Amino acid sequence: MRLHRMYRVVPLLALSILVVSCSRHEAPEADAAASRAADAPAAPAMAEAASDDDAAAAAPPQKNLEPPAMQGPGVDPSQVASDVATQVDPQRRFIRTAQAQFQVKDVYRTALAIEDEVASQGGFVVDNDITSQVQRVLSRSLGEGKRLELTEYSLHGALTVRVPSERTQAFLRAVAAQMEFLDQRTFNARDAQFDLLRQQLASQRAQDEQRELGDAVQAGGKLGDKTDAIQSRGAARATRDEALIAQKEFEDRVAFSTITLSLRQDAQVRRAERVDVDAVFRDNGPSFFSRLGESLAVGWRAALDIVVALAAMWPLWLVLLAAVLGWRRWRAKHPRPAA
Repeated sequence: MRLHRMYRVVPLLALSILVVSCSRHEAPEADAAASRAADAPAAPAMAEAASDDDAAAAAPPQKNLEPPAMQGPGVDPSQVASDVATQVDPQRRFIRTAQAQFQVKDVYRTALAIEDEVASQGGFVVDNDITSQVQRVLSRSLGEGKRLELTEYSLHGALTVRVPSERTQAFLRAVAAQMEFLDQRTFNARDAQFDLLRQQLASQRAQDEQRELGDAVQAGGKLGDKTDAIQSRGAARATRDEALIAQKEFEDRVAFSTITLSLRQDAQVRRAERVDVDAVFRDNGPSFFSRLGESLAVGWRAALDIVVALAAMWPLWLVLLAAVLGWRRWRAKHPRPAA
């Protein structure tokens, strides 16, 4: 009977143990699921916060002021532009002039490029001077009668060009492409309307004077008066011609602007091998014995010259001889007293 009860209790006990163990396994899984569910909404927020922090750290620090830009080689065409070269007034006529000093990469090539640009703008070149200035010269011997010579020099160019007055601005903008560095530029537009009026009035006066003298010659009179009138008429014609030439020159200065350009280039070094003249003379000079014989001859000639010079002072030697003889005679007559 007891054994039968034991068989009934053991299965119940095993079943209760199994139920308890299953409940324990489900509780941690439920807790883990609940914790994952609770952490899920917070994860995006934390990710966004972390991404914001990383973005803030990766972003470069903002500066209030930007550093000034360094100017590279070359010149902006706006640096050689001015309203002085383009202003137009229908009631005024301007004589335009401009000067520019600048550095270029190659003086010779730039001068040729400027000449081509002048021709394309319808102008012409007045002067084109290029000179080289030597700064210093260094040399050293290379042996075998040769010497290395290093010459530091710089090139300078000066051009005077005439271009149509209305093309002055376009020409200077084109020349800016040849510039490496602009040293100075100057523009000048002189109002020439009164000068032009002065030239016109002078020409009109000369014409009136010539006409009046012509009338006086035709009116007749004495021969002397006619001669004076003819001479005065010739002078009036000369004055008229000069006034006409001056007016034409003035109109040419108004129509074509005068531009003076000064070019310079960085210093350059020229390397050349020269003949070492001193070394050549030294190597091809006389031998030791020849030099020794020449030195002895020079010394002998110097000794002879000294003898001749001493002989030329014979009066002095006579005076010294007389003084010595007189001193001895005096000593003979006046011996020293014994001690």
